[in-house]
Amino acid sequence: MTEPAFLTPPEPVALRDIAAWVGGRIARGGDILISGVAPLDLAGPGDLAFIENTRYIDQLGETKASACLCSPKFAEKVPADVVAVIVDRPYVAFAEITGRLYPEVMRPEGFFDDTKGVSARALVHETARLEADVTVEPGAVIGAGAEIGIGSVVCANAVIGVGVRIGRGCSIGANVVLQYALIGNNVIIHPGVKIGQDGFGFAMGPGGHRKVPQIGRVIIQDNVEIGANSTIDRGTNRDTIVGEGTKIDNQVQIAHNVVIGRHCVIVAMAGISGSTVLEDYAVLAGKSGLAGHLRIGTGAQVAGGSNVANDVPAGERWIGTPAKPIREFMREARALRELAEERRPGKNERE
Repeated sequence: MTEPAFLTPPEPVALRDIAAWVGGRIARGGDILISGVAPLDLAGPGDLAFIENTRYIDQLGETKASACLCSPKFAEKVPADVVAVIVDRPYVAFAEITGRLYPEVMRPEGFFDDTKGVSARALVHETARLEADVTVEPGAVIGAGAEIGIGSVVCANAVIGVGVRIGRGCSIGANVVLQYALIGNNVIIHPGVKIGQDGFGFAMGPGGHRKVPQIGRVIIQDNVEIGANSTIDRGTNRDTIVGEGTKIDNQVQIAHNVVIGRHCVIVAMAGISGSTVLEDYAVLAGKSGLAGHLRIGTGAQVAGGSNVANDVPAGERWIGTPAKPIREFMREARALRELAEERRPGKNERE
């Protein structure tokens, strides 16, 4: 069995053109052709690499790449036989360049083949409205009154519920289920995501738990990306909202009535309880958990594995269980360490 090649190799591009894409400056060396990108330790002739972290300085010294993106502080450390391209933010530049060289990976285009249009093996309700250039793969189901905008792709076995609206240029991954949802433009929803199902709402009592009807919606604004197997519950009596440009990792749970601002980052396995608000640019690291009815301020960051039970002011960084400001956490940890050292068996005898 031959090794498969999933991506088409890009046509070689002059390094001077690549540098112009990102406002870079070729520090030394002549113009060359770049035919691919690779990490420092795997790069070879024709490849472009980058360095931004001092952790990889040894790999920089040994790289076989033809060129390397770097900030000014690393320029003198780039080997003499590697062309240095100086940029302010190498990782951002590398992402821009990679996207131009491999445009097909910027948005999932489908799982079946590259055929456009509605598959004969999809089931589309007669009242659904699909604009031009919409692709619907085999096994997908489009419910009554659903609307899908131009250029969107609905992948195999996805289910689009009654009345759901999907904007233009969206990618709806395989086995995604959407209901009670309004999806903006250029939204990427990866395989297995479930949006608009019941929120976990019950009026609890000694005689049993009465189900609370979930009559809200889910609104996903433009340019949001949602990772595989994440879930977003519809609202109880108001909408669950995910703001423009927010990026959600795999296996994230977002409960009913949650409001997420613009350009937030929510990392894998984070959980947000009902009616909590994340203001713009908030960050939740992996496995962090938020109690309900909280407010996480603009630009605030919650560290991985932390459990938050109080509001987090704008711009603060919190860590721990229960979570607290990182300086307070570190001060308490240091005091506990010193106390443990004082009480260590045999310490006084040796002194």
